[in-house]
Amino acid sequence: MSAQADPVSPVGIDELLERVRAGYTRVDAQEAYAAWSAGALLVDIRYQALRERDGLIPGALVVERNELEWRLDPTGSHRAAEATGHDLRVVVICNEGYASSLAAASLHALGLHRATDLTGGFQAWKSAGLPVVPGSEPPTAAPRP
Repeated sequence: MSAQADPVSPVGIDELLERVRAGYTRVDAQEAYAAWSAGALLVDIRYQALRERDGLIPGALVVERNELEWRLDPTGSHRAAEATGHDLRVVVICNEGYASSLAAASLHALGLHRATDLTGGFQAWKSAGLPVVPGSEPPTAAPRP
């Protein structure tokens, strides 16, 4: 006799987003800027073509989505220097605020309990008139206000 796992009920992406977003508080562009000013790590997970087209947030760590968990796991062998501990405040930014929600939930699963994402993504940041540099410039650490 073989043991079978209980079947998982399928959900659509809208329901999945609703479920994962219920697990943390998202931030708007001004709140993300304030968090960054207070020491939070902004993580831009957009792919290169979007960064080149729309620009970069000065001081944000660029980590494409497929590398995020490896780069931000504070105990991982491939972590970024900025991945200093599980208490790190992380604001994940995608283009419009959808993929970043799933990414933030994944970071929570790694123990980064202060991870969140930017509602509206990079487009909301840019629309709010917050700092953006051309995507052709290499990302640099901008001075915090």
